[in-house]
Amino acid sequence: MRDNLPPEISSWFAGRSWRVRSHQLAMYAAAEEGRHALLVADTGAGKTLAGFLPTLADFCPSQLGGASPPDGLHTLYVSPLKALAHDVQRNLLTPVDEMGLPLRIETRSGDTPAERKKRQRSRPPHVLLTTPESLSLLLSYPESAALFSTLRRVVVDEVHAFATGKRGDLLALCLARLQTFAPAMQRVALSATLADPGGFRNWLAPGGDAASVSLIEGEKGAEPSLEILLPQGESVPWGGHAGRWAIPQLIEEIRRNRTTLVFTNTRFLAEYIFQLLWDVNDDNLPIGIHHGSLAVEARRKVEGAMARGELRALVCTASLDLGVDWGDVDCVVQMGAPKGSSRLLQRIGRSNHRLDKPSRAILVPGNRFEFLEALAAKEAVEEGQRDGEAFRAGGLDVLAQHVMACACAGPFDEIALLTEIRSAWAYRWVDEAVWRRVLHFVATGGYALESYDRFKRIVRDRQGTWRLTHPDHAARHRMNAGIIVDSEMLQVRFRNGRALGKVEERFAAGLSPGDTFFFAGMSLEVEQLRDMEVVVRAARRSAMIPSYGGQRLPLTTHLAERVRGLLVDRAGWARFPDDVREWLEMQDWRSKMPGPGTLLVESFPHQRKHYTVYYTFEGWNANQSLGMLITRRMEDRGLSPGGFVANDYALAVWGLRPVADPAALLSPDILTHEFVEWVQDSYLLRRAFREVAVIGGLVERQHPGKRKSGRQVTFSTDLIYDVLRKHEPGHVLIEAAWADARARMTDVGRLADVLERAAGQLVHIQLDRVSPLAVPVMVMIGRESVPQGSVDEDLLLEAESLAATAMRLERGEEPEADNEDGGG
Repeated sequence: MRDNLPPEISSWFAGRSWRVRSHQLAMYAAAEEGRHALLVADTGAGKTLAGFLPTLADFCPSQLGGASPPDGLHTLYVSPLKALAHDVQRNLLTPVDEMGLPLRIETRSGDTPAERKKRQRSRPPHVLLTTPESLSLLLSYPESAALFSTLRRVVVDEVHAFATGKRGDLLALCLARLQTFAPAMQRVALSATLADPGGFRNWLAPGGDAASVSLIEGEKGAEPSLEILLPQGESVPWGGHAGRWAIPQLIEEIRRNRTTLVFTNTRFLAEYIFQLLWDVNDDNLPIGIHHGSLAVEARRKVEGAMARGELRALVCTASLDLGVDWGDVDCVVQMGAPKGSSRLLQRIGRSNHRLDKPSRAILVPGNRFEFLEALAAKEAVEEGQRDGEAFRAGGLDVLAQHVMACACAGPFDEIALLTEIRSAWAYRWVDEAVWRRVLHFVATGGYALESYDRFKRIVRDRQGTWRLTHPDHAARHRMNAGIIVDSEMLQVRFRNGRALGKVEERFAAGLSPGDTFFFAGMSLEVEQLRDMEVVVRAARRSAMIPSYGGQRLPLTTHLAERVRGLLVDRAGWARFPDDVREWLEMQDWRSKMPGPGTLLVESFPHQRKHYTVYYTFEGWNANQSLGMLITRRMEDRGLSPGGFVANDYALAVWGLRPVADPAALLSPDILTHEFVEWVQDSYLLRRAFREVAVIGGLVERQHPGKRKSGRQVTFSTDLIYDVLRKHEPGHVLIEAAWADARARMTDVGRLADVLERAAGQLVHIQLDRVSPLAVPVMVMIGRESVPQGSVDEDLLLEAESLAATAMRLERGEEPEADNEDGGG
């Protein structure tokens, strides 16, 4: 592609002995043609510079022709992380200073001093770097129309990280608003990992007109170097996720490299691996830790040490998936399975961070299934296959927040604002009936709450123009607006007040009175959940529900399909380690392999109980939800369930009586009967309602001079939830809460996939003892209450005993299959 760049920019590239890459020229050409653009390019390909080239060009003296630089805000840069905005500012200032461009660049986030925020609204910089939440707040000021009227470009970085979620909903609505203020504004999005570029073009384009968005693919970089670490002289473990067996090899790797990034999938595991590394760090190498639960000051300190090259290794979580540009990281280690090829690619990209140098990564599987998953992810990356979350309809709670922001900026016409909102792809589905319900909620809180003055925030005149009922509502909105609602910890205590510790709200949300769970070394029965507490008593029977620690990354559908493909590709088993190959061969001989499109279910006795294992491959969240539903149905049918345990690949359920017909437990009506009953009876819907009530502005977290505690917010939302469920069950926020409970909290879409396979492709194998494939999930029984990692040592003896039983081949043994072509 021909270089039409201004001479100042071409000279700057030449002075650094850099070549302008074809995708950078294509981005400039798209801007010259007045088109929107989506750039998909590898990490280190100069994506950010490509996004800003048209902005830099507009301020080059050769382009200005002696005229003064343009006044007002020219370019807006939006990223999912504040740290990324600060890093981009540092990287942009270098070419701006070296080219001598009259360009002012500033950041704006929650950490920006109030005086600077105020000045930015009246005298904005040419380039403002911000986040979706800060942009939404800017749009809530009366001067926003004038402020953004000069806007020429919006650059959305790391678009894959938030476009499909609620932050993406908020940003889509903000982009629609900006386009109204600046009709000629160009939209640009950047990403290294997109599975569905067409979907992202729809999301980015005004009115969902994907044809108006140029899809630009970056030059290919050096192929990444990926290897899977295996135990030296030992077998790949049967169970566990920590990969603690690899610590001696890992510390040697750290000694060999300048800087090593060690990624884990949970905060618990990050702390555990960090401690294990320090235990063997005889050379006292500087090793740090970084995750979302650390104080901001601690994270900034670690980031600074990394930027200065002072650390030899950093143990981290997803908090650094979109990490800043550290060019001296020469190796990335992934502890445990990566859960998705795009996530792995993003993490690999932290190594070298340059297009012409191969990124180097080592995958450390925690168990045998994770070896298969690591291999599947490695092959997906090598083949260029990507995965990611699917787009869904925009949230009503986010829409309500946006309507309030628009009202804070000034009176709005309801027809004009609806037209603008529907130009956002996520909200194209909003019809006049839904729109009237949203407006009625923002105006009154809903029918059940409209007699309370505190919920009356906007009012409509006869011409269809809406305005604030009182100016104070604007200040209260700006104090409370936002999308990220912190997850709380719930105290577990006996009725007499004795506290046992805390569990994450995510886990507690699925509990109902009468449920039993294992915690603090005891089987406990839930008496009630109230005011951020789980009140329990000692259970008379063993616990049914496993407790757990830490948010878990979901296994992507694409990677799950690849793992199933490996299981039935018998010719490919020869390249596996001997112990993994023998594991699969024995499973194939004694039972069946759970291939693509089928649902394998195995039943067998073990230690005087009857076990049924469902090989769903739908991820831990869906399997945990399925376990809750199946045990409820077993209880109703007199099958005396004892409990269940889940991992990403399988669900194991046990009871006192055998399950002769698993298909009957998996009929589709489980999602209308047991599912609805579970969600309503447990804390799930209340938790979802608390989130949407905070986002939708019904409940405020902050008042002038004070902030509500999590307990106070929950108490407020619980009261309102009870009123609405009784008097207005069709309330906008109850509907939004149900959408969240179905999608994010229970993975109901993937549950539906399991039931669909069960209806036509269920294969039920009845065995006389545990199968080889069941061992990895079976060894976790009774261990889930301990943070992943610390259980690994204890698992070894039990795993070996189970494995010996599973791998034993008896003379004349043949598996029995029930209706292998489907049914039950």
